[in-house]
Amino acid sequence: MAASKPVEPAGGGGAAGLSRWQLALVLGAPILLGAGAIYLWGRRAARRGKGASERKTPEGRASPGPGGDGGAGQPDGPGHEEMTPLGRAQAAKNKGNKYFKAGKYEQAIQCYTEAISLCPPEKNLDLSTFYQNRAAAYEQLQKWTEVAQDCTKAVELNPKYVKALFRRAKAHEKLDNKKECLEDVTAVCILEAFQNQQSMLLADKVLKLLGKEKAKEKYKNREPLMPSPQFIKSYFSSFTDDIISQPLLKGEKSDEDKDKEGEASEVKENSGYLRAKQYMEEENYDKIISESTKEIETKGKYMAEALLLRATFYLLIGNANAAKPDLDQVISMEDANVKLRANALIKRGSMFMQQQQPELSTQDFNKAADIDPQNADVYHHRGQLKILLDQIEEAVEDFDECIRLRPNSALAQAQKCFALYRQAYTGSNALTVQAAMKGFEDVIKKFPKCAEGYALYAQALTDQQQFGKADEMYDKCIDLEPDNATTYVHKGLLQLQWKQDLDKGLELISKAIEIDNKCDFAYETMGTIEVQRGNLDKAIEMFNKAINLAKSEMEMAHLYSLCDAAYAQTEVAKKYGLKPPTL
Repeated sequence: MAASKPVEPAGGGGAAGLSRWQLALVLGAPILLGAGAIYLWGRRAARRGKGASERKTPEGRASPGPGGDGGAGQPDGPGHEEMTPLGRAQAAKNKGNKYFKAGKYEQAIQCYTEAISLCPPEKNLDLSTFYQNRAAAYEQLQKWTEVAQDCTKAVELNPKYVKALFRRAKAHEKLDNKKECLEDVTAVCILEAFQNQQSMLLADKVLKLLGKEKAKEKYKNREPLMPSPQFIKSYFSSFTDDIISQPLLKGEKSDEDKDKEGEASEVKENSGYLRAKQYMEEENYDKIISESTKEIETKGKYMAEALLLRATFYLLIGNANAAKPDLDQVISMEDANVKLRANALIKRGSMFMQQQQPELSTQDFNKAADIDPQNADVYHHRGQLKILLDQIEEAVEDFDECIRLRPNSALAQAQKCFALYRQAYTGSNALTVQAAMKGFEDVIKKFPKCAEGYALYAQALTDQQQFGKADEMYDKCIDLEPDNATTYVHKGLLQLQWKQDLDKGLELISKAIEIDNKCDFAYETMGTIEVQRGNLDKAIEMFNKAINLAKSEMEMAHLYSLCDAAYAQTEVAKKYGLKPPTL
């Protein structure tokens, strides 16, 4: 599919057990490169999170330790407390617990307030419990400011008090204090070793909200940025029936040969579109939009082609709002070449998928198949859409149709193998996994110069923990495409997963940036690794570089989520001395 960055599979990712922001915390999720698109396919977490039961009940006694939950979190009975000040405070608290269980929250608050006033000030853990219990009662009355205030008192007395931190996080969420909510829930996640589903869901929710807010503001004010020539060529290589990416035809140049200095000759006609095509051949991409615009403004004979070419480069620089009117116009031009209209539908469908509008995306791909049923590109790119939607059987059908129409389409055959492998892998069927792996062997034997086949096979081998052979496949990719930065990133990740070799992994990812300093994937991955190493400031720097290179608002929102996750950890480290385990 003609997309430049990952789109999450529907429902959270099919096989993915981890949200994408958690890649900033959990390393080793396999990443693979598709034709014109990068797919992120996280593996299921080795262990499920602990129960998602809510922390609603007040505590019966003080926490036994810094992060204690007061036993199972159930109120104790009255007991036989000595009538010391602490004993009277505990008695008041126990009475409050009875009111709480009976749903009499105002009376419970009065009892907890009495407990707070009676408790000796040096009894920090007991006092923290009384404040936390009163916060629980305020929570039932939806008095969120009071909840946050009492939880703050509890945390000041007991800085690693999980219940109070989480309750305050929820209160901040209700008060729309997203930054404060994120810091609290990050502390909770670290204290619980990322094993409680409820706190991780809240972290995921607030990170997405923050990411969307920041990306919306940043994206509308961003400066358009042309991707690297390697990226542009890789993008166009995913199409075989794309008229605008074909070389200039005979008769379109005044001199079919190149001049002595090796530069392309001038086009025969005074056509902005033909000049734009010439600039494409010269890899002078910055002039293509302006030359296409000249053709459109003069309503030249290549107007449809110019609209599609301009829209394509608007998409490449991340300006979907400018691309859509051009694509709409091409699609509506009944007298235009059907392949132009089908290509516009593919690109608009891919744009809709990036914008998380799968229904509109599916409609465009289906319409493309209706108007140009012999166009192999339609089925190839729709097959990739179906993979993202976890509709694997339909994806395989589309790849089969693409291969029928274009038997030598190495990309389609490699993608079909990936679809079959994913279906087998997620179904835990050893026999079908083995058959899918053989399919990869057949593809690379039939198409030994298809780097995509080696890349996808390397991914499957990594899943099967055949790391040495996976490394060999990445080496073959590099031999075929030495300027493909993403392959170096994948190989770097493999070194971490296989040998825990941080130095080698970072060396390869640094090589990717050296090859293509606009490779946002490399900056994102390096940021993820720096989080793992505990170098949070460096991680934030890398994520910010990736943000500035993002090609869509959705992509930018994801990167902001990673950056905010890292920043929240720096704040938690300062406040509570908490850090997740590092590599």
